[in-house]
Amino acid sequence: QVQLVESGGRLVQAGDSLRVSCAMSRRTLSNYAMGWFRQAPGKEREFVGGISRSGGSSDYRDSVKGRFTVSRDNAKNTVYLQMNSLIPEDTATYYCAAVDMISISYVARQRRDYKYWGQGTQVTVSS
Repeated sequence: QVQLVESGGRLVQAGDSLRVSCAMSRRTLSNYAMGWFRQAPGKEREFVGGISRSGGSSDYRDSVKGRFTVSRDNAKNTVYLQMNSLIPEDTATYYCAAVDMISISYVARQRRDYKYWGQGTQVTVSS
């Protein structure tokens, strides 16, 4: 069974940067496309960004394009979400997700595409 553990979430000020991490255990990260989602209180869980197995392709929701970057280090079995120019609307619990697939270039965007989920890490952006 795939295990995903997020870390790095904390309270920051608007305009700050923060990097959250997701470590995979019990499996080899390079076999999985990865994604980041977030969920604010009272709202649906939404796609933030995703990265292909190879790391050569990525995609983001419009509201974070140019501010957030997903990256992966397959040697460390870890995926990262770098968040810059944070705004209060970015406040949410951030979840990483994984799906094993044959394609090395496909980026999954839908929640239903993913099989495995972490427990989440809280990011709070104060104004």
